[in-house]
Amino acid sequence: MNRKICPITKMETLLVATDGSEFSKNAIREAMKLAKACSSKLIAVSVVQTNIEFEAGAPQVIEKAEKEAVEHLESIKNMAAKEGVTCETVVHLSEDPYLDIVYEAEKNQVNLVVVGTHGRTGIRRLIMGSVAAKVIGHAPCKVLVVPLNAKVECRNILMATDGSSYSDAAASEAIGMAKRCESLLFVISVASSDEEMSSAQDNVRKVVDMAEKQGIQIESIITRGGAYEAILEAAKQKKADLIVMGSHGRTGLKKLLMGSVTEKVVSHAEVAVLIAKLQSSSGEQI
Repeated sequence: MNRKICPITKMETLLVATDGSEFSKNAIREAMKLAKACSSKLIAVSVVQTNIEFEAGAPQVIEKAEKEAVEHLESIKNMAAKEGVTCETVVHLSEDPYLDIVYEAEKNQVNLVVVGTHGRTGIRRLIMGSVAAKVIGHAPCKVLVVPLNAKVECRNILMATDGSSYSDAAASEAIGMAKRCESLLFVISVASSDEEMSSAQDNVRKVVDMAEKQGIQIESIITRGGAYEAILEAAKQKKADLIVMGSHGRTGLKKLLMGSVTEKVVSHAEVAVLIAKLQSSSGEQI
């Protein structure tokens, strides 16, 4: 990513969620790059997972973990200062860490949450287990998931569509980024059967029309097969450094409803994935 170009509009405040692990390093780095390029305030959040029984039985363990989290966040704040980025740090003790991350995002009217993922551990798991998955589902804003060793360069962007309103939000995001960064843009729609090929073509045509109205050249990919496998293969073939997708909203308070395709792409992608959110009529992202 060109450090002088802000690839995403309305980026006043970013939040990076970190557990201090190796898998958070890239998320921190990319969040820092974005904050610098977009002149954004950065909020670094770390949540020490605990419960009442654990705190009562092993308070010294919690104290040690909290101290390490504070030191870790202080190192991020020092790094930000060197880059000329304003950075605030927040540590929470919580039984449900995702709630605290979402709370900080809502309280600070954050425009983007950045999280990392684990690498290969059998089936790939998100950082802090289900926490990041729930952040994606419940965050009031876009979420950028950065795997280990991934860099967001915005040179080649792959946008995946299923024709839904969530995909329309992702298309607007991808097209805007491609325009600002002069990126190569690709759009893919995957049909699970021959009967769905016509719908896949219509999905792609809608995005192509949107891009062409913005003067953006776009290459379309229409294929048949498993959706998430096809998206990942296309990302590999086109050397994409960013996949942009839509996400479903919430069902109930704690249950995550992410499209199964989005969830699998996020869990298995070797490149960063930006999950765009649908805006409600009031302007809130859902």
